[in-house]
Amino acid sequence: MIRIKITAAVLVLFISAASCNYLDVVPDNIAVIEDAFKTRDNAERFLGSLYGRLPRYSENLLNPALYGSDEVLALNFLARNWPGTTLKSGGQTVNRTVFRYWGGGQFSNLFVALRDCNIFLKNLDKPFDLREDEKTRWIAEAKFLKAYYHFWLMRMYGPIPIIKENIEVSEGVEAVKVERKPVDEVATYIVQLLDEAITGLPDGIQDEQREMGRITKSIAAAIKARMLITVASPLFNGNSDYAGFNNAEGKPLISTQYDVAKWETAATACKEAIDMAEANGHKLYEFTDGLKGWSDTTITRLSIRGALTERWNSEIIWGASGRRVTGLQNAAQAKIVPGLTDANFWSVTSIWGPPLHIAEMFYSENGVPIEEDKNYDYVSRYETKKATEADLYRIQPSYETAKLHFNREPRFYASVGFDGGKWIGHGQKDDKKMLHVEAKQGQNGGKRTNTENSATGYFAKKLVYYKNVQSSTAVSYSSTSYPFPVVRLADLYLLYAEALNEAGKTGEALPWIDKVRARAGLKGVVESWSKHSRNAAKPGTQEGLRDIIHQERMIELVFEGHRYWDIRRWKRATEFFNINLEGWNIDGKETDEFYNRLSLFQMKFQQRDYLWPIAENDLIANNKLIQTKGW
Repeated sequence: MIRIKITAAVLVLFISAASCNYLDVVPDNIAVIEDAFKTRDNAERFLGSLYGRLPRYSENLLNPALYGSDEVLALNFLARNWPGTTLKSGGQTVNRTVFRYWGGGQFSNLFVALRDCNIFLKNLDKPFDLREDEKTRWIAEAKFLKAYYHFWLMRMYGPIPIIKENIEVSEGVEAVKVERKPVDEVATYIVQLLDEAITGLPDGIQDEQREMGRITKSIAAAIKARMLITVASPLFNGNSDYAGFNNAEGKPLISTQYDVAKWETAATACKEAIDMAEANGHKLYEFTDGLKGWSDTTITRLSIRGALTERWNSEIIWGASGRRVTGLQNAAQAKIVPGLTDANFWSVTSIWGPPLHIAEMFYSENGVPIEEDKNYDYVSRYETKKATEADLYRIQPSYETAKLHFNREPRFYASVGFDGGKWIGHGQKDDKKMLHVEAKQGQNGGKRTNTENSATGYFAKKLVYYKNVQSSTAVSYSSTSYPFPVVRLADLYLLYAEALNEAGKTGEALPWIDKVRARAGLKGVVESWSKHSRNAAKPGTQEGLRDIIHQERMIELVFEGHRYWDIRRWKRATEFFNINLEGWNIDGKETDEFYNRLSLFQMKFQQRDYLWPIAENDLIANNKLIQTKGW
């Protein structure tokens, strides 16, 4: 995002927004708005403020897809009862809505963002010194952001009001009482905006010093594909659970009739987005900065981590530069430096602990689920054994750890830190001498008195840049931030595979999955299942490949905020979000004590939880709104 300070005039506009009428779609200070568009520079500052409304992706308090999901558990969030805890415990009510992007605070209320987009689009003719090419681009950016904010709201609430234009101050209170529109109608409007935006956006960013993170054609095409996939998915396509959820005229707000054509449309959009991205130089990231002598195993794992953490790498289609990942790295970093004192422990919190089922989610080294692998000792996975020199690049030799941690795919070792597991980088130049995690009580990475630590015995290693270093002599953590990856190419490949499969083109979907697997060091789907799975025919059916694609997405995109939305749009939340989150006994000092599974948190999810409720005070303010079904 461009680094722009907001002028005093625009700040006044934002401060006054807190007291606006319902939905904040009415501009309340015309004189200030006119001042904001007197010159090109003022208008550019206003454009910067539109980007500033983007969700804070890496902040737990503002992104439900982080701690609201089943991917992590953090003890301090449980104690403080933060929004993610409320969400995953099924505690949301109409009087206590969390992550309120509808009618919430000033910096989360996306209707304020939509109002500001409309203000910008209406007034961009006014700056006397604005070049025509700049005007074209800025209009396209504002239209994209307007589409994106509608999409974010639709994904949370389903049917939402469409804010095409702001309501004039003179129109009165009744005009402000807008209605929820059917999801398909909202989607059509979003597509219209994105198509208009694409024509005016640049192919790529030329001034990388100032403009990385600004919207390009590839970003807009990718979000269009993601939105159409969402609308084609079971939550919004033929969902009979929402029968009777109609507007005042009796029109269904969510389609109860399944339409396979939606998947065909989504597949077309995915392919267009992929072609556009690849034409503009995007490709799957491969780590090339290895030191002399580093093994292929190390390089593969750094390719997997680097796709997320390497700044502006070739795979990142949209990195939110104004939403850099800093605090999450601190929370995901295991304490692995030898000689840490109790005081120095505080330089990283290590609280972002994946539950046991996330560790089990990854494939075996043969590229199939561990419960399907004919040669994987699934029954004994919770027992322990000692690593040997053959495990050097994955597990510390002679260290005793769970059998679950042996013979797993590269993405497991790249993504999850575990007791005895190697941690690449952290100042170490020789990959044969990498540091390893020790997670038992009293050990370097384990629980100590008055320190924060993983609740599960696992760590979200994937989020941490490999060159980060925790000091052993001071309360210091040297980290490199990176833009939150909103869209990367692997995500698009898997979305395309999903759309093709759901459209009945199962065979055409396989190569796109295999591209992602190849970067992770795995053989193709058909070969892996035919050789190693107890269900060798699984990839040959639409239902079987659907399960494979779902698992591929959950593995490849783990900890990136996609799992939460995917599980909801697939209508699998009652399966995944009603479980006991488990971990190892972090109070255990010895191996036999530590490797006992403990139930740590019971997630709760009801059918009504698929869509957010509208807060009761918003319903009172606008009697034309219909509450979400189930609430």
